[in-house]
Amino acid sequence: MKQARHELTAPTRGRGLYDLSGQIAGWLRGQGVSDGLLTVFIRHTSASLVIQENADPDVLADLDDFLSRLVADDTALYRHTAEGSDDMPAHIRSALTQSNLSIPVVGGALALGTWQGIYLFEHRIRPHDRKVLLHIIGE
Repeated sequence: MKQARHELTAPTRGRGLYDLSGQIAGWLRGQGVSDGLLTVFIRHTSASLVIQENADPDVLADLDDFLSRLVADDTALYRHTAEGSDDMPAHIRSALTQSNLSIPVVGGALALGTWQGIYLFEHRIRPHDRKVLLHIIGE
């Protein structure tokens, strides 16, 4: 059984979805694991991870728009406002999505569906450098 880990730094331009699939697949190819399980974990509480459609960008825009309607940037709604009007909403959006993903690896590749990609979902308005930890275990 082999294990490897790597930390990606993913710069964002502010709120939105950022495709990490290529970076993750590129790292995975160099690990020599044919079959196993990849864990992808984001080390932040105001950004998250999702597996989502990678063919039609309208899906990503609609998802972002929906969460913006669901969780308002309104300081009157929250106690935690010291870091700005988008901070507590970012924590809520993160709680509604995921901080880690488990993805099977088959034949040395991510076993994603045809239209699936791995996305970092930035919930803050300002740009950030997000840390994403990858851990593969397999043979």
